[in-house]
Amino acid sequence: MVKALVIISSDDDKALVGFMWATNALKHGWVEDVEVILFGPIERAVAEGDGRFLPWVEKLKESGKLPIACRRLAEMEGFEVSLKKYTRVEYVGKIIADYLEKGYVPMTF
Repeated sequence: MVKALVIISSDDDKALVGFMWATNALKHGWVEDVEVILFGPIERAVAEGDGRFLPWVEKLKESGKLPIACRRLAEMEGFEVSLKKYTRVEYVGKIIADYLEKGYVPMTF
């Protein structure tokens, strides 16, 4: 069965599609595993508490999947502390490479 690496970067409706897909894939068992990485503009939106996205972050947490956000971007833009309220904040370059090595299929939104 396939494992999916959902990388959400957009901070618009495309991000909602990524959150919805990841949440439903976990809920309905569409894939063996789903990991979610926030990488780019979506990080600021989540850090600022954007109401479009926080319910989806919460649904992922309820499914046992805490999204991982890119520490470097958060450090550069000064929202690392607030982002940690909602996600795990890590340097994601190596994490992404490791998931690819393990056969996760990348999906970007």
